Amino acid sequence: MPNALNLRNLMKRTILLACCVGVLVFATDAAELKSTSSTNITAGVTNNPSPDAGVSQETLEARLKTSLSGTTFVGRWCLIADDKLGAEKEETYTINSVTKLGGTIWLINARVQYANRDLNVPIPVAIKWAGDTPVITLTDLTIPGLGTYTARVVIYGKTYAGTWSGGEHRGLLQGLIKKNEDTKSAETK
Repeated sequence: MPNALNLRNLMKRTILLACCVGVLVFATDAAELKSTSSTNITAGVTNNPSPDAGVSQETLEARLKTSLSGTTFVGRWCLIADDKLGAEKEETYTINSVTKLGGTIWLINARVQYANRDLNVPIPVAIKWAGDTPVITLTDLTIPGLGTYTARVVIYGKTYAGTWSGGEHRGLLQGLIKKNEDTKSAETK
């Protein structure tokens, strides 16, 4: 019958052996990956700055205001329940105007159409920047007539995507940002 000391030594040797095997497997995989010239897992990932790397924060903010004012977010959302994605449902948010109030705080004047509701609401949000990419953030914000929500929504080009929670519910959303027809015609005049 093995004593406690022999059992401990056996466990140490087993752990050491497992670590050595793990290192060998990792080293073999790394060498194989490095030698495989046809597979480039870093394609599209560079240390080069983004196209807007030299653009001032003021310019980025002016672009954001112009690109969001007079638009409609048209997309889909789904609930997350029991760690599973629910069925997608359509959503529409009309952004009438976007105004920077100061610092990171902006006011989004929006028309929200959801669950048999159609409301025009001013929504104060914080907009944080991930490089040249704005992220709309709100945390436990009570929106009159709708409820209390937390959200993080990334805006990139003419698309949006994010996560949200409100009350007992949470979910994901994504979609396209489209200029409203009356905004388009005003811009061409």
